[in-house]
Amino acid sequence: MRVSSSPLFSALPLLQPLACPLLNCGCRLLLANGSTVLYRRFSTDRSALQSVIGQNSVEVLGQSYPRDDFTNVTPKILAMVGRNLHNQSHHPLWLIKERIKAHFYSAYIRRSGTPLFSVYDNLNPVVTVEQNFDSLLIPPGHPSRKRGDNYYLNRTMMLRAHTSAHQSELVKSGLDAFLLAGDVYRRDEIDTSHYPVFHQMEGVRLFSNHELFSKVQNGEELSLFECGGQRTPQKQETHTLEAVKLVEFDLKDTLTRLITHLFGEDLEIRWSDCYFPFTHPSFEMEVRFQGNWMEVLGCGVMEQELLNSAGAGNKLGWAFGLGLERLAMVLYSIPDIRLFWSQDERFFKQFRVQDIHQPICFQPLSKFPPLHNDISFWLPESREGQESFTENDFYELVRSIGGEMVEKVSLVDDFIHPKFLSSKPEYC
Repeated sequence: MRVSSSPLFSALPLLQPLACPLLNCGCRLLLANGSTVLYRRFSTDRSALQSVIGQNSVEVLGQSYPRDDFTNVTPKILAMVGRNLHNQSHHPLWLIKERIKAHFYSAYIRRSGTPLFSVYDNLNPVVTVEQNFDSLLIPPGHPSRKRGDNYYLNRTMMLRAHTSAHQSELVKSGLDAFLLAGDVYRRDEIDTSHYPVFHQMEGVRLFSNHELFSKVQNGEELSLFECGGQRTPQKQETHTLEAVKLVEFDLKDTLTRLITHLFGEDLEIRWSDCYFPFTHPSFEMEVRFQGNWMEVLGCGVMEQELLNSAGAGNKLGWAFGLGLERLAMVLYSIPDIRLFWSQDERFFKQFRVQDIHQPICFQPLSKFPPLHNDISFWLPESREGQESFTENDFYELVRSIGGEMVEKVSLVDDFIHPKFLSSKPEYC
């Protein structure tokens, strides 16, 4: 393995584990059927709650979770739970979130004069495995569930891998148009554009039969659903083609307006078909920025099974998700994702602006060249039915020791001695 350390933070104090300062509180939402759903939220009142890994339990934001053979969350990751960079005033992620929120508030208004979209940006990042995967139709055995790619507190609880983990609950509460922002956690490689904690923002919009067809000539004769239909690349089996096409148009128009609001009217945009377990059809948006095509978000028509299970079976909807770091790195010319976690005043003062829409170009903190170190080691043999080593295991080890000084880790060679062909390779 080649480990590259960068002096990017050489003039900065190393990031220290912080006490998680947020108080848990309960928020109970009334459902249409008269029942309630309890959401765990935390306030921005900074108190002394800490996240701790004990011998038999893991404590996160004041709640204790029993450890088991699936527990793999690390002290370094727990130290970041509750930081909520997207809610820190004038942090670049906060600026991006506020710009997106301001756009939706001003562009989509109800007849009553209130914003159509509500915003949720402080939901607890600890979720159940069912919330994170099953509620989104991600089947057992799917690669995205792997222990090597996620942070598990135990076999039933985890740090959310995407903000979509809350989607079903918010729809169950009766919401039909909302934005959701938060920190998400995934074990990942080490380089300037990947980090095990990052931030997402997603949107959901649901339509009733009247809402979707009210502006269509003879719309009262049209329907969201059909019986005996077939799933095709263009639609799901229960949806009518005309309904899907209208929802797809509204989705793409909404996102085109958002991205041009952020990047400018002259931006070149293209759409491509893709696959997600929770939407169909599904799309990715790419924009041409500084001469290259860059993927900025994924979206699609929500799987009707999700809406049925959330009590919104009479509606059809769309959903999208985007990464706040990716947008901020491009808009503000931030070269390294680790900088978002800096506590250096030289970083923050560049983003203290009067107007959230003011153009900002980040000025680097250090121009010293990086240092390279090559490391080689032998791997243990795998136990039967269990993988003994994944690359993410090594990345976690490097992060726990090198912290933010390590910019990138890359595999440059592997070797299996001819006498031990059944053994694991040596990584260099």
